[in-house]
Amino acid sequence: MNTNISLACGNGGEENNELISKVFYKAFKNEILDRGEDAAIIHNGELAFSTDSFTVSPLFFPGANIGKLAICGTCNDLAMMGAKPKYLTCSVIIEEGFETSELEKIVQSMKKELEVNGAIVVSGDTKVVPRGSVDKIFINTTGIGEVLKDGISSNNITEDDLIIVNRDIGCHGATIFVAREGIEMSSSLESDCESLFPQVKALIDAGLKITAMRDATRGGLSAVLNEWSKQSNICIEVQEDKIPISDEVSGICEMLGFEAMTLANEGTFVLAIKKEDADRAIEILKTFTNGARATIIGKVTDSYPKKVILNSSWGTKRFLDTPSGELLPRIC
Repeated sequence: MNTNISLACGNGGEENNELISKVFYKAFKNEILDRGEDAAIIHNGELAFSTDSFTVSPLFFPGANIGKLAICGTCNDLAMMGAKPKYLTCSVIIEEGFETSELEKIVQSMKKELEVNGAIVVSGDTKVVPRGSVDKIFINTTGIGEVLKDGISSNNITEDDLIIVNRDIGCHGATIFVAREGIEMSSSLESDCESLFPQVKALIDAGLKITAMRDATRGGLSAVLNEWSKQSNICIEVQEDKIPISDEVSGICEMLGFEAMTLANEGTFVLAIKKEDADRAIEILKTFTNGARATIIGKVTDSYPKKVILNSSWGTKRFLDTPSGELLPRIC
């Protein structure tokens, strides 16, 4: 590891993984943490438990703000383990001079998203620090959820599974960059920030054989697929032309040299599901407003264990590696 922490250490990619494994996992090592899931399964498998901190810049952006993001982020981590979000804590660090009216907007958006999940904030903490000590406002949320379907784990993916993405990718990362840099665009591009529990509940209620789920936040689709391939010791083969990407995101990637598969998402999740239930899962996801482009993008093979292969429409193949370097800082 480097002797100093860089911005790349928080991008959800290779440097971030190294920091977590060589510093935090090394110090806190235990059986639950070692599973590397979106949320810890505790209390004899009855509860899911997760925490997340949010430092996005700008605070307000098309489609959401830091408040909505703070609720969606933690509730989505619980949902990815088949759990219904129930109770959250909320800790806020506020810079001296921050406008009360802006804080009220943020809190109201949090309230609205809590209602979507059927969850409540039951404890919290507020700190105000001198100007310059923090960039306007940072929020931490911790959540507990009731497990509705047990056995969901990114350590259990096999060749019996197909890989699905619930919508088009990269909208959040692209939106944040455009808003941050003040790029004027005549398009409808906005963050995909959304609570995923309603979609997950619909899949669970249908009795589908779900193996694993993960929301593709920092590091995007690429990070999720690579994490899964390593955790389950499998090869994931993805058909490149099946990955749904909007014209707006594609245009930004071409213009600025980004890779859509590494851009962050906040309402996009990846699903590993048994082959016989994949088509039904697509049907269910497409009943949701943002699920029109839900797609089977790949399959699990034994070709190259712990690797992700990207198959092009031209018949060529290449490895899709874990993102590295400084991507877009402070996207959540």
